[in-house]
Amino acid sequence: MLQIKNLHVKVGDKEVLHDINLHIGEGETHVLLGPNGSGKTTLLMTIMGFSNYTITQGKILFRGEDVTGMHAHERAQRGIGMLFQRPPTISGLKLGKMLAAISKTKDENIPELAKSVHMDKFLERDINKGFSGGEIKRSEVLQLMIQNPDFVMLDEPESGVDLENISLIGTTIGSLLEKDKHLIKRRKSGLVITHTGYILDYIDADKGHVMCDGQIRCHGNPREILKDIKQRGYKECLECRHP
Repeated sequence: MLQIKNLHVKVGDKEVLHDINLHIGEGETHVLLGPNGSGKTTLLMTIMGFSNYTITQGKILFRGEDVTGMHAHERAQRGIGMLFQRPPTISGLKLGKMLAAISKTKDENIPELAKSVHMDKFLERDINKGFSGGEIKRSEVLQLMIQNPDFVMLDEPESGVDLENISLIGTTIGSLLEKDKHLIKRRKSGLVITHTGYILDYIDADKGHVMCDGQIRCHGNPREILKDIKQRGYKECLECRHP
């Protein structure tokens, strides 16, 4: 599904990511952990194709196609979607209009899907204007439901969300990633940034990675990595030089 080879990325004059190598197979969900400022969000933004993130070396392949030089909308059209940690408020654009614009089929029942994540009363409101943290996350999840991407990136989906919303958002994301299907029948893949690990109760991730100082330092079972970090912090990862 996704292959990243020797990726180096600059933001402004500073190189933030160094020699990133990552392979996510079809039907797999990977979790990315790491301290604040380690480059996790930069990696997701680079995969999505935002212009502030300059690739100086390396490649991004999606389903075998080199998308390194493509714009964000071209990557979205190919099946890459993203839930943002801090999405912007868009005054003057109604949520319902946005959903209709990104819908792949005219037969999609947007009000019904919106109701499933308790967003049916928000369709005539400006996107994220006056929304609470949970409402913003539910809005983001609803947009992903309509877009229905093959590769889903989630930047801290549990951030700023209460336990009730985490349950709804987590369950919906689990369905997006086809976690209700048998492993061999799953076709959707994902890459998830988490600090708390609450989302792991809903998505059953396959592999975990730790990013420190713009490099992926280790790989393994996501729950074991998270348990280790809770007990010891990121000190060992910062000291490790052998991914």
